[in-house]
Amino acid sequence: MVVSFPNRPTLLALCCSVGFLAQPAHAALELGATDVNADTVKTNSNTLPETFAGGQVARGGQMGVLGNQDNMNVPFTMTSYTSKLIEDQQAEDVGDVLLNDPSVRQSFGFGNQSQVFVIRGLPLSGDDISYNGLYGVLPRQILSTDAIERVEVFKGPNAFINGVSPTGTGLGGGVNLQPKRAGDVPTRRYTQDISTDGRIGEHLDLGQRFGEGNRFGARVNLSQREGETAVNDQDQRSKLFVAGLDYRGDDFRVSTDFGYQKQRVNHLRNTVQLGSATRIPTAPDADHNYGQDWTYTETEDTFGMMRGDYDLNENWTAYLAGGAKHTRETGVYGTPALVGNAGTASVGGSEIPHNEDNTSFSTGLNGRLQTGLVSHQIAIGASTIWTEQENAYTFYSSTTGNTNIYNRSNLPKPTAVSFTGGDMGDPGVTGKTRNRSLAISDTLGLFDDSLLLTYGVRRQQLRVENYLYDGSTFNGDANLANDGSRASIYDEAITTPVYGIVYKPAETVSLYANRIEGLAQGPVASGTSISNLGEAFPPGRTKQLEAGIKLDMRTFGANLGVFRIERPTDGYVDATQALYVRDGKQVNKGIELSVFGEPVEGLRLMAGGTRMTSELKDTSGGLDDGNHAIGVPTFQLNASVDWDVPGLEGAALNARMLRTGGQYADQANNLSLPTWNRFDAGARYKIKLSEKDVTLRVNVENIADKNYWASANGGYLTQGEPRLVKFSGTVDF
Repeated sequence: MVVSFPNRPTLLALCCSVGFLAQPAHAALELGATDVNADTVKTNSNTLPETFAGGQVARGGQMGVLGNQDNMNVPFTMTSYTSKLIEDQQAEDVGDVLLNDPSVRQSFGFGNQSQVFVIRGLPLSGDDISYNGLYGVLPRQILSTDAIERVEVFKGPNAFINGVSPTGTGLGGGVNLQPKRAGDVPTRRYTQDISTDGRIGEHLDLGQRFGEGNRFGARVNLSQREGETAVNDQDQRSKLFVAGLDYRGDDFRVSTDFGYQKQRVNHLRNTVQLGSATRIPTAPDADHNYGQDWTYTETEDTFGMMRGDYDLNENWTAYLAGGAKHTRETGVYGTPALVGNAGTASVGGSEIPHNEDNTSFSTGLNGRLQTGLVSHQIAIGASTIWTEQENAYTFYSSTTGNTNIYNRSNLPKPTAVSFTGGDMGDPGVTGKTRNRSLAISDTLGLFDDSLLLTYGVRRQQLRVENYLYDGSTFNGDANLANDGSRASIYDEAITTPVYGIVYKPAETVSLYANRIEGLAQGPVASGTSISNLGEAFPPGRTKQLEAGIKLDMRTFGANLGVFRIERPTDGYVDATQALYVRDGKQVNKGIELSVFGEPVEGLRLMAGGTRMTSELKDTSGGLDDGNHAIGVPTFQLNASVDWDVPGLEGAALNARMLRTGGQYADQANNLSLPTWNRFDAGARYKIKLSEKDVTLRVNVENIADKNYWASANGGYLTQGEPRLVKFSGTVDF
């Protein structure tokens, strides 16, 4: 299949101005009594926390309003994966990186190729991943890692840490991406890669510091990949340009990032809708494409942000960050819907153009002070995000005839329109959101900071407006047309607290516990024959209790935690009252274990597991009370090893095992996916050629070419990826 693209548009220039006003400290506070150590400096600057031995996992990361933190000092769990891991595994997108986390599994969007991550049994969409601490800035759907320094995974709800996410997902955890920065050693790196089906990629990474004391830095990443994926007849093309500029002075630091990404996938193998099937069909061959050749998705994103940090004195730092993005998305989709138990499926169709403009800001103050024998780590922050979505749609009736997920029939693109909304050539505004919040917290340190007590609140204002699709019709009936007017609005404020405790009986051990909440905008009443159609419900509050232990043995680390998350479900139509009611709860309980680092020189390990149970409460008529929630695996196990071959300098071997327990695909718990396993392996060899460092890599994913359903998130079946062999060569010149 040939994919044609227009020339890359000129990257939009974004600029922000940053200003800070320093006020003198109140005389009653003993600001000078606090010792400034390395941990304090890291917390108050934009310097990333150091890594464990082996360089695959970092000791901490950016925790929203709290700033950069060492994991041992906070009552939360975070795992931060580094660029070294990304390069060694040839991880092309964020999903490839998150496969290493035993708390995370992946599914896809129900009509397109958007990546959805399930953390602690709850979904996180790509729209709700933050970039250097800012929401609403990153591209949608598939996120390239070519310009990413770290992928940070926060476990649990995080409304206090980061504020409400743009679309309300991420109630089981969040992901933050750190951009690459120029280092003191110049970067001149070119990578050529190719996969077994002929998909070819190029990546150029350039970085340089200059000026007095190397204060100024520039890092540029350009990449593109094109060709057939491991799924038969599915073609993908991607382009990426990201430029990062920064200045690091004695008291003032500022960084900017500007980027452009374009992705197109043709002949999509989408998720599979269960439809009328009464059992889960056996997964087809791993590389089989049961999608239709007229389907495609294309996204184009231009984005940028700026962040500035100013040290008011040795203990207090102010910061201001701002960013924006513009998204243009188009696609023609055709999701198979099973109409029997033998793999027979009908295929409808849809065309959904989508435009999106986001603007995001955050500002705050982080510092330390001493009051007698008690130390204080103060965090004050404010954030806001504006989003505006433009949408239109055309849904088609099922095309003539059926296909089969085991033996695909080439069906014509359907033409019979079921219903439409908006102008397909010029989509109108269908949604506006403004989230604003103010947060404050204090971490009390007792007994030389061996006991840390954290408490804080975030006050959040959510304003959500929904608009009718201008000119929409249902089944061609002009009497049901809409006029683009506002359909619903709610403007609600809610306070989300946080409480946490850390006790360090030894330098290498931390015992912790937390109570933290998540927040998401409420549903809008929908359905037939209800009297409150269009009613917007207030935000729903998700609550977590967690406790555990952390180890930092310098060469390796470990986390063990238990958690309970309770979230409200969207609700349902109560036929007896003819009302859409907001009721129902989902409770996820689990225990997690992670081990990472280099316990023996030359042997790097990442391993762990999650054991989970879920329960539904207050369901419609009580019919499903006590059942398991959809798409929550009973367990997840990960184990990976990276080993330097003795006696062969520069050579290393690696292997990884993923195992995922069964999960239900329907709320009645009649349909479930079986346990699945996946095995990966790879090797790399670093040598000197003409005084240049050259690294050769090969990685094989899904060695056994296992056929399996990877996820039932949302009641849709996502098939696991087929065997894929990746080759790459990197030269540092």
